[in-house]
Amino acid sequence: MPQQASFSSMMVPYVVIIGIFYFLVFRPEQQRRKKTKQMLENLKKNDEVVTTSGIHGTVIIVKDKTVVVRVDEHSRIEFDREAIATVKADAVKPEIVK
Repeated sequence: MPQQASFSSMMVPYVVIIGIFYFLVFRPEQQRRKKTKQMLENLKKNDEVVTTSGIHGTVIIVKDKTVVVRVDEHSRIEFDREAIATVKADAVKPEIVK
């Protein structure tokens, strides 16, 4: 007659699966959100940014919930802060030829 497994021994595989799922899915997502939040809080004038829609530009005005980005010599667009996807850390600013 087979012996029935105890409740705790039946739960061990589920706990292991939940632990693996946490470290493969939840933990990286939490770290990504934290890094994005920190990046958005540290936006400053003259940062080279790329928006979530792929527009490249330079931050010229930082407001509480929005930023104004210069995308061309005479074009300025105001974006929500959440629309900024990345800040180019080592952007080389090209010389503007007039």
